[in-house]
Order: sequence, then C-alpha cells, then structure tokens
Amino acid sequence: MAKLVNQAEFAAKIKAKRIGLFSKRDIQTLFKVSPVAATFLLHRYTKRGLILKVKRGLYVLPDFLPPDTYIANKLYGSSYVSREFALSYHRIIPETVYEVTSVSTKASRRFEALGKVYTYRRIKKAAFTGYSNMRQSGFSFRIADPEKAFVDALYYRVIFREKPMSRFDKKKINRGKALRYAALFGNRRLTAILKRTLL
Repeated sequence: MAKLVNQAEFAAKIKAKRIGLFSKRDIQTLFKVSPVAATFLLHRYTKRGLILKVKRGLYVLPDFLPPDTYIANKLYGSSYVSREFALSYHRIIPETVYEVTSVSTKASRRFEALGKVYTYRRIKKAAFTGYSNMRQSGFSFRIADPEKAFVDALYYRVIFREKPMSRFDKKKINRGKALRYAALFGNRRLTAILKRTLL
C-alpha cells in the first residue's frame, strides 16, 4: 500500500493539510496506511531528501518549513517560547537572537535541528503562564507576553548568577504586570532585582 503513495502526492497532501511537523502516526492517518507502511514511506522519502528528520519520530518538508517558534513548541511538549528569543520577537531587546529559547514544565533540554539550536529551561508549574497564542504563516504557536519573557529571562540570570540585561526597552514592560509574574516564582531576590531594574 505504501507504493501507492507517490512522491508528489505525499508532499502535496501534507502541504494541503498544512502539517508543519509530522510523525509516523500522522502519515498513518493522512494516507490510511499501516504502521509498517508509514515507516517505509518515512524511510524512503528521508533517504531521497524529500523530507528531513527534525528529531527521532518527527519530520518536515524542506520546502514547507514552519516558523522556528512553531517548531520549538512541537519539539518539546509543555513549553512556550520565552526569555531572550521572545524579548527579541517583541523588540524589547535590540539584538537578533538565533538560539530559540523556551521554558517547559519538564527537564531542561537542548536540541539542534534544521541548523538551529532550541533550548528549554525547566520552570515550576505555578509560573508556567503568561503566554499567548500567536500565528505566523498560518501556523499557531505559544510565546510569552513581553513582561513574562522579561521575568523568565531575569529569573534564570538570577539563578545562574549571570549578568543582567543591559539594553532593553523599558517602555514596553508593564511594571505591575511583571511584578505579578515574578511573584509566581516565590523568589525574593528575583522580585528585588526586578524592582530595581524597572525603576
């Protein structure tokens, strides 16, 4: 049955359904094939270069790449884009950030995929909030609000004794909102530094 799904049909159907990243289960459902046939299709088209392996069990069409933010959400579940990448996205810091930074309720991880680095810092469940669903190129992704991205970034700088951010647009940060987010971490030092930073 796998042989009935030709190369053109394979790519066209994935694009038509706007599936940015797909797994073996997605191929089974989409083409109504068995697990064995789906594995065969993925192996064959990866070998031919029609699809790229993002990580174990996750694939993408090279000419139909979704945004980095979407990939970040899908690479590691229970996460949202935050910290420096989100601050750059919201234009709070002037730098372009190439490492896609996220927070997750799971263990901290780092992935290299499609020429990019995706990092995830563990965050306590009580502080796993303050993000919105955004859309880009038809793909939906979760990204921290400006204040939450700022607090998340500051929190890890406090924890790891890193240098605080020196250049950021203070006018784009709502102080009261940022302080409410900081309180979720239950870290007095974080709150104290945040108050001084946003004076």
